[in-house]
Amino acid sequence: MSANARLATDARDKNWYLDRGFQGLMFVCGISAIIFVVGIFAFVFKEGLGFILNDMNVAEFFASPKWRPTSLNKPTYGILAMVVGTAQVTFLAMLICLPFSIGAAIYIAEFAKGRTREVLKIAIEFLAAIPSVVWGFIALSIMNPLIITTFDVPMGLGVLNSALILALMAAPIVTSIAEDAFKAVPDTYREAAEALGATRWQTIFKVVLPAAKNGLLSAGLLGVGRGFGETMAVLMSSGHSINMPTSIFDSFRALTATIAAELGETAVGSPHYQSLFAIGIFLFLITFLINMTADFIVRGVKKG
Repeated sequence: MSANARLATDARDKNWYLDRGFQGLMFVCGISAIIFVVGIFAFVFKEGLGFILNDMNVAEFFASPKWRPTSLNKPTYGILAMVVGTAQVTFLAMLICLPFSIGAAIYIAEFAKGRTREVLKIAIEFLAAIPSVVWGFIALSIMNPLIITTFDVPMGLGVLNSALILALMAAPIVTSIAEDAFKAVPDTYREAAEALGATRWQTIFKVVLPAAKNGLLSAGLLGVGRGFGETMAVLMSSGHSINMPTSIFDSFRALTATIAAELGETAVGSPHYQSLFAIGIFLFLITFLINMTADFIVRGVKKG
């Protein structure tokens, strides 16, 4: 074998080993994400299983608004008020977020060109990079006095404040996914509508929006998951009061905020400690169902 042939063979062998090594590394990285998620769920389930089997009253847990885990006479573990408060603020946040996010996605996907589009995308990514605690400070120092002054209410920490903050936090992900949904609509749809004499707005509302409806629904569901699982910003903007909110100005306590506020002060292994992990299991199942639903919708969009 000549020297050149030997060098070529060595290079091929080296490339083969490098290729196999990178394949193995990517496999480990991919499987590790699944292992970590399963491990987290197993840990949370293990810590909350004792409460579910021994101390949990299902009717009380889901139907009672009374959360009194430290009561000496009769501890009560009811999460209804927290579920209602979390659902209300998430629903209101989506009512605020979706019109603005979809409108921004329409402009970026259908109207913005060149540098304008890039600047807007960077601005959206910047919003997504702001930490939750910073949003919480905004809720305390800016939104709280603004709500008090504007609506003449005694306190600005409540459903409305949390909904506004959650809407701003969910807007980047909803906008990005909605933009991808609009881009996935074939250009032939737009060209056919324009050939029939439709205006730009008629094309968007009559053709592009219906064609992208599954992607938009997926964006909305992921926004709901983002709002339902938020912790620090909601803790700082909600008033953190166990209350069945009847007004957008009422304070409330979120499920995630309850775990964050109380977990560090409970005795490890106590029913109170285990009940917080039971709430974590409940939240995990809800967010899992939301994300799975969104994933199925996205798969349907790709197949279509």
